[in-house]
Amino acid sequence: MRLWLRELVLQALRNARGISGSHGQPPPLPVPQKIVATWEAISLGRQPVPEYFNFARDVLDVWSQLEKAGHRPPIPAFWWVDGTGAEVKWSFEELGEQSRKAANVLEGACGLQPGDRMMVVLPRLPEWWLVSVACMRTGTIMIPGISQLTEKDLKFRLQASRAKAIITSDSLAPRVDAISTACPSLQTKLLVSDSYRPGWMNFRELLWEASTEHNCARTRSQDPVAIYFTSGTTGTPKMVEHTQASYGLGFVASGRRWVALSKSDIFWNSTDTGWVKAAWTLFSAWPNGSCIFVHELPRVDAKLILNTLSRFPITTLCCVPTIFRLLVQEDLTRYQFQSLRHCVTGGEALTPDVREKWKSQTGLELHEGYGQSETVLICANPKGMKIKSGSMGKASPPYDVQVVDEEGNVLPPGEEGIVAIRVRPTRPFCFFTCYLDNPEKTAASERGDFYLTGDRAHMDKDGYFWFMGRSDDVINSSSYRIGPVEVESALAEHPAVLESAVVSSPDPIRGEVVKAFIVLSPAYSSHDPEKLTQELQEHVKRVTAPYKYPRKIAFVSELPKTVSGKIQRSKLRSQEGK
Repeated sequence: MRLWLRELVLQALRNARGISGSHGQPPPLPVPQKIVATWEAISLGRQPVPEYFNFARDVLDVWSQLEKAGHRPPIPAFWWVDGTGAEVKWSFEELGEQSRKAANVLEGACGLQPGDRMMVVLPRLPEWWLVSVACMRTGTIMIPGISQLTEKDLKFRLQASRAKAIITSDSLAPRVDAISTACPSLQTKLLVSDSYRPGWMNFRELLWEASTEHNCARTRSQDPVAIYFTSGTTGTPKMVEHTQASYGLGFVASGRRWVALSKSDIFWNSTDTGWVKAAWTLFSAWPNGSCIFVHELPRVDAKLILNTLSRFPITTLCCVPTIFRLLVQEDLTRYQFQSLRHCVTGGEALTPDVREKWKSQTGLELHEGYGQSETVLICANPKGMKIKSGSMGKASPPYDVQVVDEEGNVLPPGEEGIVAIRVRPTRPFCFFTCYLDNPEKTAASERGDFYLTGDRAHMDKDGYFWFMGRSDDVINSSSYRIGPVEVESALAEHPAVLESAVVSSPDPIRGEVVKAFIVLSPAYSSHDPEKLTQELQEHVKRVTAPYKYPRKIAFVSELPKTVSGKIQRSKLRSQEGK
């Protein structure tokens, strides 16, 4: 594959310089579509995955050469704004140069080698994308995290992953310092800042001084590229591992078909850098030659998002349904989206009313997609396909998606069961490797020939999937997946809490929010409920990531339990209408 691609690129460069073929006839132009079609064929499972693959070398550097040869419009590959006038624009060539400098920082100052792990916990700053690409160039495994991680969260993730390095910003550095002595694997701390901090190396200063020459690591397709922590209903967050190929080639087809990207598009995904959708954007946009647009967006602001869409030539937008719910509450007729042509959404269920309001006011359809940290796109409503309002769409190739029972038997259309992906006899390449250090959980995720997503749905006779709910108790609030055990553990640290159970509760804006049912300790039974509610909410914000705190609290005398003493969350969810 690499030799074939290299020959196409070299041919493109020769053509750009006016070199003719035999008999005075110009050879056929190796347009970028030809190269992207090869990546897409691999993504769809129609061509074999190459033995060696590195996204930085085999995708980004190829586009850099095509760009030089004039095979791409004069738009950036990366475009960042902060809302106050500051902008960063990089072509593919500039992205390559800056990421090679960053790779030299990782290998030189940090001493990282292929296979080493690095936590990347940054807000929406250009350095996140630079470091992500630099990790690929060096064979370093990146572990993204959100900036709301607490000391406890950081300590668990650093210890579990045995990360050798971390890069973060001023706001999180004190939290890292507070727990770093308990993390023996952590050797290097990089700070993205214009100031200095004892015990930290300044990334921007090192980047400025670094060489632009760097030899990309020769990585195999199955070498790890990223680890994501994902929450469940029991125990601590799990580590999901993806490879150079599973992410690097796994999103090419969905990028073309669902997100409908081309080399002329400017794609804005408003997601946090710590979530998998940031990686989904990176690995779907750049193989298709598209520009990734980023707004620093320090907080969710509907008017700011709408003004940004009006001011900049953004052609493609992705937001979670919660944000679209906020946007349709504004008077959209006051805004002119002159360039916007395609909108996608995912991360939680899209309600029909939001889709209809957005379409009626903008003339644009919302194309919903569904996937997990463990997968690439599972189901989607691609451009050009009939949309059934409320449906997740059809199975996204190369996955064979079915609805199965608890034993992995395929159920007929119309019958509710578990959304599952066929992994035998052939496991799709665009799939997570395993739950690291957790073989029991990895084994438990499969039944018969299928991987079980844990989400329940039914499939109609036309092959459309209809989401029904989750088999587990994970709460999905504003696209943040929150494990109830994490919240219950935080509450248990407060002396007022005898025991608690956390479930989801419907919310008109966020879809669902965290609700805690709490049995109080005798010493607190006479306390003022309003003051105690606020105290417990603030306590959870301090102990764990703030987005996990219970927005609703109910004080009860007892919790429903099974004969064996297990809390029956299903009964509490029923009370909430879930």
